[in-house]
Amino acid sequence: MSQKVAFVGVGRMGANMARHLQLDCGHKVTAVYDINTRAAGELAEELGAANCGKLADVTAAADVIITVVTNDDAMRAVYFADGDNLLQGAKGKTFINCATLSPGIHREVYESGKAAGADVLEGAMASSISHAREGKLYLMIGAEQAVFDKNRALLDDLSLNLRLCGEVGEAAKVKALVNMVMNINTAGLAEGLGLASALGLDLKMICEIFSQTGANSRVLETDAGDMIAREHDCWFSAEHAAKDSGIAQALAKEAGLKLPVNDATKAQYDRMTVEGLGGLDKSGIAELTFPGRHGS
Repeated sequence: MSQKVAFVGVGRMGANMARHLQLDCGHKVTAVYDINTRAAGELAEELGAANCGKLADVTAAADVIITVVTNDDAMRAVYFADGDNLLQGAKGKTFINCATLSPGIHREVYESGKAAGADVLEGAMASSISHAREGKLYLMIGAEQAVFDKNRALLDDLSLNLRLCGEVGEAAKVKALVNMVMNINTAGLAEGLGLASALGLDLKMICEIFSQTGANSRVLETDAGDMIAREHDCWFSAEHAAKDSGIAQALAKEAGLKLPVNDATKAQYDRMTVEGLGGLDKSGIAELTFPGRHGS
């Protein structure tokens, strides 16, 4: 059954999720909101949606509100800002929060939403922009079972595969681990290829051998060519990699664990951000390891 859906945060992921739900699945995207008013306006015109200037108007316009925001502070701003926020008039609404954020903020929004009479789910994404447009996201869901079941059809429309991880907050923990390991793999690949380059080895040969040995990884498939060619058009930014490795770092601290490899990886992505490379794709970490590049 089609639903009225609104989006808060219409960058490349949010915008393409909206396009898929309306153009391919028959849902009506009734409203959009973004601090980038130009992006919101362009998408609103494309889909025939309202370009809302107030968050409360977004909630009023839809049955389901999907948020794709950048960080915990942005999440607090859209849900808890004085005078105007998504929880105004939220009774009976459903909120699906898809950004990679700390478990704590997801729980905070869940409790406040529940108090307002709304359903709140996590829909953590581990996929790319093309997957968002095609409805092929991999979603990690945090929700009560009954709320998950109620919204399963819409979640299926967004995803090729999904997994209920537990209550709200649990999916954020899982996503932090996914991105921590992905970032570590990316940093390790950049160092391996950088050293191979410094040793004068044929990088095509190295990638082929990596793919057939214990050095193989998903990152080898997605990032090696970009590292070698220095093509770092942004799919997942170094700045976001630093943020997500930081979420894992904070979780480890709470658990009393030391994760030195994650700490080192975060330090590399922090360095990229400080040195003006934070807008590059995460593959840009190779700029810090290959001889003759930024880090040399």
